[in-house]
Amino acid sequence: MSRTAVLRRMTASLRVRNFRLFTLGQLASVTGTWMMFTAQDWLVLRMSDDSAGALGLVTAAQFTPVLLLTLLGGRLADRYDKRKLLIAANGLLALLALALAAVVLSGQPRLWHIVVCALGIGVVNAVEIPARMAFVSEMVGSDLLPNASALSAAYFNSARVLGPAAAGILIHVWGVPTVVLLNAVSYLGTLVALLRMRPSELHRSGARPARGGVAAGLRYIRGRPDLLLPLLLVAVIGLVGFNFQVTLPLLAKTVFGTGSATFGLLTAAMAAGSLVAALMTTLRRGRPSERTVLLGAGAFALCELCSALAPSLPVALVALGFTGLAMMVFAQAANHRLQLGTAPSYRGRVMALYTLVHQGTTPLGALLTGRLVERSGARTGLGVAGAVCLVAVLVAWGVSIAVRAGRRERPKETTAEAPQGVTAADPYDGLPTGTASGPEVRDSAWRPRKERAFRRG
Repeated sequence: MSRTAVLRRMTASLRVRNFRLFTLGQLASVTGTWMMFTAQDWLVLRMSDDSAGALGLVTAAQFTPVLLLTLLGGRLADRYDKRKLLIAANGLLALLALALAAVVLSGQPRLWHIVVCALGIGVVNAVEIPARMAFVSEMVGSDLLPNASALSAAYFNSARVLGPAAAGILIHVWGVPTVVLLNAVSYLGTLVALLRMRPSELHRSGARPARGGVAAGLRYIRGRPDLLLPLLLVAVIGLVGFNFQVTLPLLAKTVFGTGSATFGLLTAAMAAGSLVAALMTTLRRGRPSERTVLLGAGAFALCELCSALAPSLPVALVALGFTGLAMMVFAQAANHRLQLGTAPSYRGRVMALYTLVHQGTTPLGALLTGRLVERSGARTGLGVAGAVCLVAVLVAWGVSIAVRAGRRERPKETTAEAPQGVTAADPYDGLPTGTASGPEVRDSAWRPRKERAFRRG
């Protein structure tokens, strides 16, 4: 395959006008958000005499609503127009950013001002995140969803590198208020993109929203082992393994005896690895297998263990680069397996649960990791996280083997009339992406012959 063909395949979803507009708007908005996070943390530390407790309070205020309200946000995404929800959410985020800018520009900011703004941002994000994740499939359709999702991860990680770097320069030259104000303006990018979209070109199923609220979504997932297993794996790894905001600063300071510049290098190494993985997964077509998810999770656990054992800074940079790569491969594989295996009427709630276990556990995970690191050091924190993640992968792999073995032992009469393209090894992987699957399919196409005979009688 020529380089031109590879490039066209990597950027296939950008040829869709609606997604192209959305990507450009998001790149501006997410870069502004990372700039604001950097400025906000710097301001909190300056106001509180470098208090880690104050910084933790602001972080908890921002992420706790995601933990508590994301499932409700997913229900709203399934029930209402996702594009209109995103317009309203980004408008509110812009207003909150303006409020924070006004407080900072007043010259008399207080910690409670920042906590209230962070809490408001968290509440809006509880609705915006699942709506945005489910909206990607409406913009590009199921066939291009893996490519579009990978490109979304690419611009997110690009912004994660560009935002803090730009914020550091701007804070030094013009101060914190300028950075916070620029973040408010950056939301115009997403708002303009959403308003200029052509709703007639969106891929909407036309199906009525599934009945029931959050509980119905949980019942749907409980009946789908192919969705439940990756969700549980993301929950464990998200809680234990994704706490680098706690371990990396202490790794730079206490292990390698360096300062903030080295911390920036360690963070950039992870972001660079994540960006490479995101670009790699743009070539994916179709729903990833369960084995792909497990292999990605296992690679992440091993790389995190290697990072904990790195004897020098250069080795740590390389190990963290591979850790970021494996982390993105796993997260993208789990994301794609969930989205492409979920009926459209449940997709908002399923992605809300993914967001909950992936991001909503941040406050609890950071607290547990922080206590461990305080007692035993940064290396121990990274090592224990990697070991727990590896055990979780091995357990998940054993469960997967047991489930597949159970399917093979089913009577032939139960599996002989499976829908075309569905295999006995994994009855969900053969289903067309974006179609009704799971309990709906099993209740109709997989009904045991004895029950059908009874109903005919």
